Amino acid sequence: MTCRSKFAYTGHGEPIGIMLLDTCQPYIPGDVGNAATYNFPVRFQKVPGLTVERIFNHDLTLKEAVYEAAVELKKNGVSAVTGDCGFLIIYQRYLANRLGLPVFLSSLLQISFMQHLIPDDGKIGIITASAKALDDSVLRLCCSDDLMGRLAIQGLENSPHFAAAFLKAKTPEDIRFEYEKVEEEVVAAALNLVEEDPKVNLLLLECSVLPPYGDAVQRATGLPVFDFVTMINYVYGAMVKQRFDRFDGGNILKSWW
Repeated sequence: MTCRSKFAYTGHGEPIGIMLLDTCQPYIPGDVGNAATYNFPVRFQKVPGLTVERIFNHDLTLKEAVYEAAVELKKNGVSAVTGDCGFLIIYQRYLANRLGLPVFLSSLLQISFMQHLIPDDGKIGIITASAKALDDSVLRLCCSDDLMGRLAIQGLENSPHFAAAFLKAKTPEDIRFEYEKVEEEVVAAALNLVEEDPKVNLLLLECSVLPPYGDAVQRATGLPVFDFVTMINYVYGAMVKQRFDRFDGGNILKSWW
């Protein structure tokens, strides 16, 4: 068999490409930006200039830089492209229309699916890095007006340990990260959200740094918890299908074949 490609790979076998913000933060296991999070290979590509501040300000002037990063991932053989910030949804349609690969940039894309899992009067709780930045202009990119009324949002921008580790650092030397303290803040945010609105049936962790705390959130609230890794694993399962050999258990299946 002859195999030809128009791409000059620097590697091969990474089905999921992940675009990273241009930021300083700890990438611990469970974080979208840590390769050990996955049971399959991934490829990372930083987007120069795409800082936390600019994505929180919904800066569309960076859409070409985002596209170029996605193209670089495509050149290196990935099958689908995601990102490491829920606010990347502002570039979702631009990339999906141009890249020629499946694009799923934001954890918020799961909201439309999640609504079908709960009663009509149920709600989806979202824990986000910034409630201020997660405004209606962002939510309308993934939600109908009716669905927006079924969202309860809790931000972490005023949680001091979370902010010190993930929002304020400008250089690696600036990072101040205490895992247990951040976990306490994330759990407290989740508990506050469900206590204020008992109709919350599901939780979504918008931010890509939050999956490591999903277990603690679930144990504290007793609710199903969706996050970036939930979505990435789901799409990977669609891109790379598992082969199941037919099981002939004592000739039981022969009548079906």
